[in-house]
Amino acid sequence: MEFTVGQIAEVLRGAVEGDASQRIDRLAKIEEAQPGALSFLANARYEPYLYTTGASAVIVSRTQVLHKPVAAALIRVDDPYTSFTTLLEFYQQASRTGKRGVEEPAFMGTNSEIGDNHYRGAFSYIGDNCRIGRDVVIFPQAYIGDRCVIGDGTIVYAGAKIYAETVIGARCIIHAGAVIGSDGFGFAPQPDGSYHTIPQIGNVVLEDNVSVGANATIDCATMGSTIIREGAKIDNLVQIAHNVEIGRHTVVAAQTGIAGSTKIGDCCVIAGQVGIGGHISLANRTTVTAQSGVGKSTKKEGILLQGSPAFSLRDSLRANAVFRHLPELERRLSELENKQQTPEKS
Repeated sequence: MEFTVGQIAEVLRGAVEGDASQRIDRLAKIEEAQPGALSFLANARYEPYLYTTGASAVIVSRTQVLHKPVAAALIRVDDPYTSFTTLLEFYQQASRTGKRGVEEPAFMGTNSEIGDNHYRGAFSYIGDNCRIGRDVVIFPQAYIGDRCVIGDGTIVYAGAKIYAETVIGARCIIHAGAVIGSDGFGFAPQPDGSYHTIPQIGNVVLEDNVSVGANATIDCATMGSTIIREGAKIDNLVQIAHNVEIGRHTVVAAQTGIAGSTKIGDCCVIAGQVGIGGHISLANRTTVTAQSGVGKSTKKEGILLQGSPAFSLRDSLRANAVFRHLPELERRLSELENKQQTPEKS
């Protein structure tokens, strides 16, 4: 793929200094870039490379002061790092989704619709009464059940399984092996010790710009919906149980498990291998450190939780500091007890 500096600046809403007609065909680090490459400068430590780089263009801040002549064209933006990230996303989307049309064999059921400019890979399956938007990419062996809705620009990678009634917004990414809409873990214990399956008749709703990692699983609701709000990012190998709600722009790292009917607030960070109990709520901007176990709700926004059971980071660090000194404290306590038990000589 090839773009002019001017076209890139238009995408980033930036201003060009230099030759806007130069053609860019790759992205590179500023210290390694060669002609034809685009780079960026966001860290002042790398400013010397701005004057020596071989890049054809560099994304810089609108306030960047030049101390020497620069050979590369400059694209001035408000935030170079964010703009370069946006460009990486655009490049990734374009490179991964270049295919269009339908590979055979591919199946689409009765009364289903799909928008223009889409791709359906070989052995992909779309059930009955589905509504799928334009620019959607469905890779080989992906399964989409009956009565699903998928928004514009969403990508469903190979082997992903989307159960019936699932609603997926625009520009979502469903990675390979993800399972969305499988039954929630609902079983009623019986007097004889057996379990009776509780039918799970709800669905899963993913709002716009949600990413679901490889082999992640999101269970349908018992009734109503399991909801992943706008912009949330779910890592590989995450388990989200029935009737859970994940807030806007919350990130959940790999091997985390969230039990049923729990609500996670907006802009939370859930690190890897975290376990979160059922029927609790975490306030907005909560951070849970890796391998923590959360069993109680939080009401205060912006707190950090650590440990198992998890409690505030400050208290957890103090407790860990005391824990490290327990052998010494035990020895001193034993000495004091011995002194009290030993009669003093007159």
